[in-house]
Amino acid sequence: MPLPVTDADAWVNPLRSTEDKRLPRIAGPSGMVIFGVTGDLARKKLLPAVYDLANRGLLPAGFTLIGFGRREWSKPDFEDYVREAVEAGARTKFREHVWERLAEGMHFVEGNFDNEGFDQLAGTLAEMDSTRGTAGNWAFYLSVPPDYFSDVCHQLERSGLAEADGNSWRRVIIEKPFGHDQATARELNRVVNAVFPEESVFRIDHYLGKETVQNILALRFANQLFDPLWNAHYVDHVQITMAEDIGLGGRAGYYDGIGAARDVIQNHLIQLLALVAMEEPVAFDPTELQAEKVKVLRATNPVYPLNRTTARGQYAAGWQGSHKVKGLRQEEGFDPLSTTETYAACTLEINSRRWAGVPFYLRTGKRLGRRVTEIALVFKEAPHQPFLEGQTSSLGQNAIVIRVQPDEGVLMRFGSKVPGSAMEVRDVNMDFSYSEAFTEESPEAYERLILDALLDESSLFPTNEEVELSWAILDPILAYWAENGQPEEYESGTWGPAGADRMLQRSGRSWRRP
Repeated sequence: MPLPVTDADAWVNPLRSTEDKRLPRIAGPSGMVIFGVTGDLARKKLLPAVYDLANRGLLPAGFTLIGFGRREWSKPDFEDYVREAVEAGARTKFREHVWERLAEGMHFVEGNFDNEGFDQLAGTLAEMDSTRGTAGNWAFYLSVPPDYFSDVCHQLERSGLAEADGNSWRRVIIEKPFGHDQATARELNRVVNAVFPEESVFRIDHYLGKETVQNILALRFANQLFDPLWNAHYVDHVQITMAEDIGLGGRAGYYDGIGAARDVIQNHLIQLLALVAMEEPVAFDPTELQAEKVKVLRATNPVYPLNRTTARGQYAAGWQGSHKVKGLRQEEGFDPLSTTETYAACTLEINSRRWAGVPFYLRTGKRLGRRVTEIALVFKEAPHQPFLEGQTSSLGQNAIVIRVQPDEGVLMRFGSKVPGSAMEVRDVNMDFSYSEAFTEESPEAYERLILDALLDESSLFPTNEEVELSWAILDPILAYWAENGQPEEYESGTWGPAGADRMLQRSGRSWRRP
């Protein structure tokens, strides 16, 4: 006969245990409400990610998904919509039994951001707590423009949905953009934090959910090999690139007035800079990680004068591979007089002992040579080389390159002797590829981030302080550009405007060609 189980020796499901970090974690009783569930983000990313989590066995059996919107949908209508999105976008195999279990907990609440709609939502959530075992634990996903954040938060507070009792939790998940500048970001944070405490706010930066971005921490802090070299004594400069080969397409109206710097540099690239430059945290928990990132961001500033250390551009007509493409000014819905940039580059410095004197070059753009995101630490040349003239003429600077996408991995470039009787040194690459080294499939970024929000694991989510500091870094550059005319044109399919090349050439450097 088995022994009785007491509180002291109660069995703990190892999949839910936080003691062994190698094991997958399963969310506890909970549900999620998606505002903006009929939008592109929900259809292409959020709904497939929820299904993939369920298919991987990482959601509780009673997980409940509530869609909120103006459509006159019944429960079967909403199920059909979600199924279509899942079949089109899920990364895992579609399994009917998984779908049926997930669909049981799907409901749709019709309403606007008014009292009636949220009163109905409150009633639905109370019913789900009773019938589905969600235990009062709800995450509210705001997949809506920032202009509506205030309305949604106010209604969540008024209807009592934002307040949890001592045995349950309520969290809000917010999509970027986090403001338009530091002032609007601060106001946005004020609005959200007036309803939800900061520890219950999860700001989504999907780049931080990518496995290769998280691998920056493993590469730096799990290996003694790199740490002695990861500083100004050996690193000449750092390049952080996010290049896209697509144009604006149907987003011209949305993009005008935002631009590449606000869309990418303020969040994605500055977050990558923080992970590359931060000091080792005391522990890998949210508080310690975020504290080290904040230290870096406080020490980061633009390099002046901005007319020599920044560049911006707009793509013109050209060739993208074998296809002729039109320029930005010919895109439907885009103001031909607009000064919104589709290419942005800037030089930043970090005023710390580790990084003093090392420029960080950040660049992003559309209609560039190819789609790639990478971080390159380019090292100084050896102080003395005992080679004859010409023997190292093909040797460049050593580099460590972290490829975020595509072809995720890490590349190391160094010099090696060319086979033969003569001494000739040439660059070679040592290349680690995720797809070749691991059989495990990397989860999609939204899978990881949604699960982390349900688990109250905030390591990969920027805090309000990080957001405001990022804007403080970028705002002087944006203000300078606003006062200085039209961006420089660059041909589609190239690597950006000539001004970006001159930006590095002034210091004897050049951009990497990924």
